[in-house]
Amino acid sequence: MTPPATPSPDAAQPNDGAGRAEPEFLIVGHVTRAHGIKGEVLVTPLTDHEEEVFSPGNEMLLGDADGELEDDSPLLTVGSVRPYKRGLLVRFEGVEDRTTAETMAKRYLLVPSEALGPLEEGEVYYHQLLGMTVVTVTGEEVGRVREVFETEPAHLLEVKAKGRTHLIPFVERIVREIDLERGRLVIEPPPGLLEI
Repeated sequence: MTPPATPSPDAAQPNDGAGRAEPEFLIVGHVTRAHGIKGEVLVTPLTDHEEEVFSPGNEMLLGDADGELEDDSPLLTVGSVRPYKRGLLVRFEGVEDRTTAETMAKRYLLVPSEALGPLEEGEVYYHQLLGMTVVTVTGEEVGRVREVFETEPAHLLEVKAKGRTHLIPFVERIVREIDLERGRLVIEPPPGLLEI
C-alpha cells in the first residue's frame, strides 16, 4: 500500500480529494551528494520501483532543491547504477568528474508521470493522498491528509482537522480503504491513536 513516488511540488494540488489534476512530473529521487571522483552521485530513491526507474538508459530531469523544474532543467540519462548503503550510486551520461557531480547535490530527480508504469493493485501515489478526507470505519470525520512522511517502519499521514493534527501510520491494519474517486480514506484507528 505504500506510495511508489511523490509529486513534483510545482504541480498544484487542490485541497479537496476529488477531481484532482494529475501532476506532469513525479519526484523519483533526491541527490544527496557527489561520490568519488568519477562523476557518481548518491541518490535516495523516492519510489518503490527503484530498479525500474533507475535503469541504465532511462531519462530524468534534474529539479532544484525544492523539487521544481526550471526552464533549463537538464535532461539526464542513467549510465550506471549500483546499490550503496541505503541508497544508490548513480552515474549519469556526460557527468564524468566530481566537480560536475557536486553541482547536482541537494537536488531532486523527476520523471514525466506517463513514464511510470501502471500501479499495481493497492498502490497509490503520494499526490493522490493529499487532500483526501479521512474518516473512521464508524463514519467519524478525522480531517484531511496534508502531508505524507517517509519514515520507518511505516510512512505517516499528517491529517489536519480543526485545531488538531494527527499522525496516522499508513499500514493496512489501520488504513482500511482508499477511495480515490470519492477522495476518501477510511481508517480503523487503534484505541488512543486519535487522542495523541
